[in-house]
Amino acid sequence: MKSKNREPYLLDCSGKPLDLREKPAVMGILNITPDSFSDGGAFQEAGGETDIDLAVACALSMLKNGATIIDIGGESTRPGAEKVLAEEEIRRTIPVITELRKKTDALISIDTYKAEVAEAALRAGAQIVNDISGFTFDDGMPGVCSKYHAAAVLMHTPAVPGTLKWSTETQAGERNIMTLLASFFQQAIMKAECAGVHDVILDPGFGFGKSVHENFTILGNLGRLLKLGRPLLAGVSRKSFLGHAIRKPGEPEPPPKDRHDATTAAQAIALLNGAAVIRTHDVRAAADTAAVVGAIENIGE
Repeated sequence: MKSKNREPYLLDCSGKPLDLREKPAVMGILNITPDSFSDGGAFQEAGGETDIDLAVACALSMLKNGATIIDIGGESTRPGAEKVLAEEEIRRTIPVITELRKKTDALISIDTYKAEVAEAALRAGAQIVNDISGFTFDDGMPGVCSKYHAAAVLMHTPAVPGTLKWSTETQAGERNIMTLLASFFQQAIMKAECAGVHDVILDPGFGFGKSVHENFTILGNLGRLLKLGRPLLAGVSRKSFLGHAIRKPGEPEPPPKDRHDATTAAQAIALLNGAAVIRTHDVRAAADTAAVVGAIENIGE
């Protein structure tokens, strides 16, 4: 049974279907980076080389625990992160994608805003491009996605990652964040359609250049973006705005690893408000959350 807040979508990802008609999908995060905000360096050996076997084993474990998509990234997009050249991003990610593809036919996503990296990943077996810029940082990205018939996640971010700041209490002026997102996505969808990319997912970009107030505004009003006619992705996992909400008076924000319960709560809210894909570090918890929300949605059906 589909949610009253979710439309049934069946996406073509380079010839492999992503079926969102019956239930939402869980996207497991696999960061092949030394400096991601929550799990940087998890797959690095001494000397900085990637432990490919460990990374692949982690991906397979996520699939076993309920992930539908493995999202592999080679550049941290946390606030203050250093820019990584395309060559280095390819060096980090492609061997993992290649080995993972040998062991599973599951959907693989490449988390990049560089067309060169996306093409290398798609050649290696990825079927989805997760572009944090929503096709705004690299003019070649729509063409690459079209060439390989890849699906695309189009995320909203107001600036390149290195210039972003962590979520704070201060609102970004007097802007209406939901209106801004709707306008951004309308343009992104048009750009994708013009390039022949018809299978897209929209990601509002929780934590990317948005205040705490704006992040919670998006979370509570996510359903308003459903009118755009595309499935929605919620990437709230361990984000700073959740740490701000659960912070005890007089204490600093809990570190990312201590935001597990807050993440689960936010994911449940996102699902109830129409999210079709949950991007997460904790796959089993997200899959269980989706199952509980699904049980509520199906009452009386």
